[in-house]
Parts: sequence; structure tokens; C-alpha cells
Amino acid sequence: MSWLTELIMDNSSIAHAIFLYALVIAFGVILGKIKIFGVSLGVTFVLFVGILVGHLQLTVNTEILHFIREFGLILFIFSIGLQVGPGFFSSFKRGGLILNGLAVLIILLNIIVAIAIYYGFGDISISNLVGVLSGAVTNTPGLGAAQQTLTEVAGASPATADAIKGMAMGYAAAYPLGVLGIILSMILIKAIFRISLDQEQENLNHENEQSQLQPHVITLQVTNALIFNHTVKQVHDVIDRNYVISRMKKATTGEIIIPKSDTLIEKDDLLLIVISAQEEHVYESVIGHKVDMKWDMNNGPAVSRRILVTKSEYSGRKIGSLRLHMGYKLNITRVNRAGVDLLANPNLALQIGDRLTVVGNIDDINRLAERMGNSLKRLNQPNMFTMFIGILLGIILGSIPIAFPGMSVPMKLGLAGGPLIVAILISCFGYKVKLVTYTSSAASLMLREIGICLFLASVGIAAGGDFAETVFNATGLRWVLYGFLITFFPLLIVGFIARRKYKLNYFSIMGLLSGSYTDPPALAYSNKTANNDAPAVAYSTVYPLTMFLRVISAQILILALA
Repeated sequence: MSWLTELIMDNSSIAHAIFLYALVIAFGVILGKIKIFGVSLGVTFVLFVGILVGHLQLTVNTEILHFIREFGLILFIFSIGLQVGPGFFSSFKRGGLILNGLAVLIILLNIIVAIAIYYGFGDISISNLVGVLSGAVTNTPGLGAAQQTLTEVAGASPATADAIKGMAMGYAAAYPLGVLGIILSMILIKAIFRISLDQEQENLNHENEQSQLQPHVITLQVTNALIFNHTVKQVHDVIDRNYVISRMKKATTGEIIIPKSDTLIEKDDLLLIVISAQEEHVYESVIGHKVDMKWDMNNGPAVSRRILVTKSEYSGRKIGSLRLHMGYKLNITRVNRAGVDLLANPNLALQIGDRLTVVGNIDDINRLAERMGNSLKRLNQPNMFTMFIGILLGIILGSIPIAFPGMSVPMKLGLAGGPLIVAILISCFGYKVKLVTYTSSAASLMLREIGICLFLASVGIAAGGDFAETVFNATGLRWVLYGFLITFFPLLIVGFIARRKYKLNYFSIMGLLSGSYTDPPALAYSNKTANNDAPAVAYSTVYPLTMFLRVISAQILILALA
């Protein structure tokens, strides 16, 4: 059985390293699914299994461990950037501006509390405190960025290795109460303001009815004599809003047609229109009263079909530039992007993976489908060039030294910040240089989970040897307390402001608090409590900016104070 002993104990072999990582990740993933009071830690449990394995003196060659840790971090950070990038800049618009502003305030308060602890108590090093801060806000990329930045600043040395271990132990000590602190803050806000979940649901339903973001389909009968015998274009000029006349039933012949810009609108014609729900009264006052009519979407001269955009040459093309009325006699009524329906505005730029709802003759629809790709198989093919050219550019960007006054060493974005910024930019603007950034949800999730599991396993194995004697004592208890202070009070303060000053819906506040800490377990609790998608919408609104600032702020703390 010497071969088995060698496989388990010989840390110089590649087989041993792979065996140990597979063991840690497999058991970490399984144990992470266990729920306590409806909350699970997910893949973060890989860190704690890694710590246990490290405590049992099962280790990996230092160079191998360092490579896997950094490579896993890059995969995770880059896939996160591709995921959040498309919504990064749009998240600052309209209601998202308030949510993101509150999320930034939470981040600032986290840092203020951490710095107050550092100077007020004076019994914790800045490297350990940054680890506690990352665990308290349940943000693993921030931990990775801080560790990588410390290596850049201090160089590879035994002291640096000890500081990196200290970060990991601080993270592990603060993380569990970090998750519980988020949920506790939600419960207290609900109690303080005596919030009724049923009333919040009713208010949310009313807000959704008034939303301008979701397409709304109605049938109107033309009864306004002022628009009789006017063309579709002339009426569109009068109603200066975003809407689409999907199809028209002529009163004189009963024929259903696809209207073009020069089609005449006559008395008692029936128009199927895609509009914003809030503006329904505008169209009724200009065109005519609303009628109940069931349109046959599949048979007859006008049918409705969905077309998938899969050809890269259409990425970034605006709908108006396709000239569908002239070339195909078709109407695009809606665009479904990542599960969200959007109005087919002529200025809306298409992206790979968009699903277009098209109305017209079946032969014309088939011709357009062939032109735009409409191939699910094509979307399933990974875009390896985009991924690795992005990582290459990210590493180059992360290696550029940036000098700031007062800092003894130049700042670098590092292996975390560089790939994150490049991934966001590529996902937003890659189509302009013919880069296809679409990745299927399954592929993106797999890449992200592999990266974070490799990183957490590496951190746990490296920190496990000294974890018990460092954390399970008075020092460790202080770290847990510091982490809870960093977690809890900023959330309570901002939650109070969000409800009292901005009158935000409680479900949105739950998503804001979860998203400001990029914490999936807290989001899962919020979704279960709300039983709607309001927490997820708020979470996704603040997630991109929060993730970016968490990574950058952890690096800045190390550069400024280490």
C-alpha cells in the first residue's frame, strides 16, 4: 500500500496536488449544500474543508499552490466581469442610481468601521484586518485581490506568506457571522419599521403595473377622426413615444396585414400595439378605445416567431439599421435579453444571444432567421479567443504601475483588478472590435465555480496549519467581534436611510443589502422571504459596481496602510 501512502502524503507530486484539490472541493461543495435555518454557505465551505485538510498537515507544493490560487482567481474574476459587464453602466440609470449610491455608502461605512478598529484598538495588523473585512462583507475576490497586492508590494518572503495566511484566517473567522449579520439586519429593519410583507407585495404589484420597462400589448380600434387616412409614420410623429404597431386588421376587408410606414390608418381599423404599460392612456386618447381581441399568432398571413441572433456581424447593430419594413415587411415587437423583455426601439443595439419576437409572413421570417443565424448550436460553442485575449489584456493592465502621491510604491490593479476591468469593458464594447462575448449561462457558471473553488481550496490549505491555534483563542474571538461590527452597523444605518428617506420597498432593500455584500446565501434568504424577484432585481442592480469597488478598495487599503 506504499503507493497510496505516497499519493496522500508526498506533496511534491502532481498527482498528490490534484488528489488533494479534488478531495477538498468535492467535500466542500457537498457540505456547502447543508442548510441551517434555511441558509447555506455554498461553495464557501470549500475554504473550511481546505483549512481542515491543512490542519491535518496535508499540504501542496508551494509553487503549485500559488499557481492554482492565482489562476483560479483570474478565472473567477474574469467570468464575473463578463457576467456583470453588460449591466455595469446601465445600472447607474434611473432608480439604479439611488440603489448604487446606497451600496457605495455601505462600502464606505465598512471601510470607516475597519479603519476605526485598526487605529482604535491597535491589536490587529492591517493584513489580518483586510482579511476580516473581506470575510465580514463575504467578498472572496476582495480577499484574493488584497493577497495578490500584498505579494506585489512586499515581494515573496516568509513574512509575506505569513501575512497572506493571516488574511485567510481573518476571512474564515469573520465569514459565518458576516452571512448571519446581513440576515439579522434585514430582520431588525422589518421590526423597526413594522413592515407588513403583504402590504409590501401589494405596493410592489402597483409599482410593476406602472413600470415603463416591460412591454405591454393592447388592441385599439381607430375611432379618432383626426387620424383617419393618415399613414403610420404620420401617426408615429404625433405620438412621439416608443411603440410598435405589430399588425393591423383592416375594417373594410377583414385582412390582417403587417403595417409599413406608408400604410394608411382608416376608420375602425384594429391595431395590435406594443407599448409601455404606463402610457396606455396616451394611445387611447389619440387612436381610439381599447377592445378585447384574440389575435391568431401562428396562422394566416401574419405570424409571430422568435429569432435568435447568433451571427457576430449583428452584434452592436441597431434595430433601425436592419430596415425590416422595406426588405422583409416584418416588425420586431420585442427583444428578450437574458430573460428580460425590452421594447424594440429602433436605437436599441442588438447583442449575440438576443431573442427577437418578429411578426410577418412566415417566408419572410424564415429568410430573416437564416440571415441572423438563429442557431442554438452556435451559441453553445465557447468563444475561447475572447476569453484568453481578455485575460492576456487584463494581466497586462494589472501589471502597469500607477504612482500616487504619498505612496511609497506604485499601485497596480494586479491579477484581480486588471482582468475584472478588461472583462467589463469587453462585455460592454467588445462588439465594436468584432469580439463575441456571449457565453451560455451554464458555461459561465461552470467557469466561475471552478475558479472560485480552486482559489478557496488553495487559501484554505495554505492557512490550515496555523488556523486552530490562531483563531480558537482570545485573538480569534476579537476577529469575530470586529467582523460582526464591520458587517452589521453599516447595513443597519443604510437600511434605515433607504426606508426612511427614500421609501424603498422592503424587498428591494433586502436585495440591496445582499448585493452590497455580493452574498448569494443572503439573496437566497431574501428570495424565500419575498417570494418574488424584487430582491434579485435590486441585487443585480448593485452587484456590478459593488464587486468592482470591493476588489479595488481591498487593494487600496493594503497599499495605503500595509
